[in-house]
Amino acid sequence: MSRLRLRPLLTALGACTLALSTAACESAPARLRTTAALVDVQIIDRSTGQTLPVYWHDGQRWVAGAPGHRYSVLLNSRSNGRVLGVVAVDGVNAVSGETAGWDQRGYVLGPHQAFDILGWRKSQQQVADFVFTALEDSYAAQTGRPHDIGVIGIAAFREVPPAPISLSYPEEREPQSLRESGSATYRGKAVPSAPAPSAQAADAPGSADGARARQEAAIVERRLGTGHGPGETSVVGMTDFTRAQETPDQVITIRYDRREILIAMGIIGDDSGPRAFPQSAEAGFVPDPPVRR
Repeated sequence: MSRLRLRPLLTALGACTLALSTAACESAPARLRTTAALVDVQIIDRSTGQTLPVYWHDGQRWVAGAPGHRYSVLLNSRSNGRVLGVVAVDGVNAVSGETAGWDQRGYVLGPHQAFDILGWRKSQQQVADFVFTALEDSYAAQTGRPHDIGVIGIAAFREVPPAPISLSYPEEREPQSLRESGSATYRGKAVPSAPAPSAQAADAPGSADGARARQEAAIVERRLGTGHGPGETSVVGMTDFTRAQETPDQVITIRYDRREILIAMGIIGDDSGPRAFPQSAEAGFVPDPPVRR
């Protein structure tokens, strides 16, 4: 297969894959790792420059996104050989735009290299930024695929040769593809998909069921997706990659939504109570209390 080479790289079965240049990979700063396997994955809020903290709930990873903020998916290889990472956002392949599957195109990282995936791949030179946005404004919803919004997936593959014995990560593996069923359900708590109460109960002003139904409907309306943001330069090249096996050696799934929704679901603790350091910027000594009159 003839292949065009630029500074970074991509790849896939029976097709070209993007590959990352050493310079591009090494430009990504070192950040806290969330897992130790073929690859580490972090979600970076590009509007603040911060790595989003990962919250574990019922065996799943969650991050809290802020509407309107750009974000990136930072891949960091821990392998001594090349690794292919197939990236899916909201059930859509971030390189090809196809409904995501394991056998599709992805990014190739060299040994111990890292790369920030900034958005939807438009060409070998450009991407459209990943942006946290309202569900109805997400790229997946706008292209008629709203069923898997709110999840980021990475399927990592080793290269042949050599083909080391692949490790099994049962809590991370998914049997068919990166897509997860259930557009209106959460694996943690079924807050958005709870059955609606009767019309009489929902209309009663003082009804607890009615208030709960309105709250759940509001949560569904406020859910986050990933939009097709402004374009920017992100140069990649093409390479060949032969996978050691048909199924991924590692699958990482990270779910995301608004912070207030994760609090409502019990994934993040409500921190609106008393604070230990409500004015941490102040420094000095303890003043006298006011004089009572």
